[in-house]
Amino acid sequence: MSNDNKLLYLVAGARPNFMKIAPIVRALQAQDRLTFKIIHTGQHYDRDMNDVFFEELGIPQPDVFMAAGGGSHAHQTARIMVGFEELCTAERPGAVLVVGDVNSTLACSIVAKKLNIPVAHVEAGLRSGDMAMPEEINRLVTDSISDWFFVTEPSAVEHLRREGKPEAAIHYVGHVMVDNVLFQADKLSRSDTSGFETSAFKARQAEQGGRYGVVTLHRPSNVDDAATFTRIAGALREIAAELPLVFPVHPRTRANIDRFGIDLGPDITLAGPQAYMAFLNLWKDAAVVLTDSGGLQEETTALGVPCVTIRENTERPVTVDEGSNVLAGTDPATIVREARKVLRGEGKQGRRPHLWDGKAAERIVAILAGEV
Repeated sequence: MSNDNKLLYLVAGARPNFMKIAPIVRALQAQDRLTFKIIHTGQHYDRDMNDVFFEELGIPQPDVFMAAGGGSHAHQTARIMVGFEELCTAERPGAVLVVGDVNSTLACSIVAKKLNIPVAHVEAGLRSGDMAMPEEINRLVTDSISDWFFVTEPSAVEHLRREGKPEAAIHYVGHVMVDNVLFQADKLSRSDTSGFETSAFKARQAEQGGRYGVVTLHRPSNVDDAATFTRIAGALREIAAELPLVFPVHPRTRANIDRFGIDLGPDITLAGPQAYMAFLNLWKDAAVVLTDSGGLQEETTALGVPCVTIRENTERPVTVDEGSNVLAGTDPATIVREARKVLRGEGKQGRRPHLWDGKAAERIVAILAGEV
């Protein structure tokens, strides 16, 4: 970043991205070396991303909304690139910061680098080894051209070294997603939660003994294949016979439940997609979380909630090596076995990994400010 331009573009395209940039925004607001603009590519339209959403995160509304919209990966990535190029050409920021592994991360990194604008990648170096995941391709391409690599866990440092990245550019800083969940959990402890849809479910469970589990499923490999989804549903029914489950359903998952005739049985409560705080209020007190989400593997580890991940691989191995996460795959017997271990009190006792202390964003901003 050059001395004469201290403007940082913070790029977000989907709701989870805003969870990641929020701590960075708060850290930037606390210093006077760098200025910033929040760029919302509009990759995902989310009706819940309203004034209250940004107020909950403790950040301002985006400075720019690009309205890229959906479509195929190619169409969406191309629209983001065209819009972001116009933006960068008109104003030319000193650097572009991208988070995670969505199409906006990839698109904006490529545009910035071709305009000779340096790129900072937050959550760099994560690898699943699964090239069938669009996110894996996005991660690999973004890291191949980034200038700063802000890393959440040891495996990511090793991947970047193996890929030949300069040691001075790799910064093990902790995890902004953890910064956010700790910030929000503290805020939630001081908030009135009675209005949340999830509070009614929790109150009912409290009357009946208290324990419950939370399910989320959205990965195409799990929910777009009828045979796989049917097998997973069978495992969930078996677990729900012993532990009431609540399942906030992603719209595509909901459509596939209907399309494939998936039977989830009487003991699984289906709910609509949840706003961040309402969902946090639900899963933070769960006996177990069953998920295929990447972010939720990390958030449950941050708060010490047992998590059974319904995937064959994870790009976040520290949650398994040190945290409260177990990688169960998609075999129904294994999913049920791991959930029952937790219910019997035999689940693993994880800990919060090194530097997952709520201060990752401060470290990121200090490094970027020091390199102006």
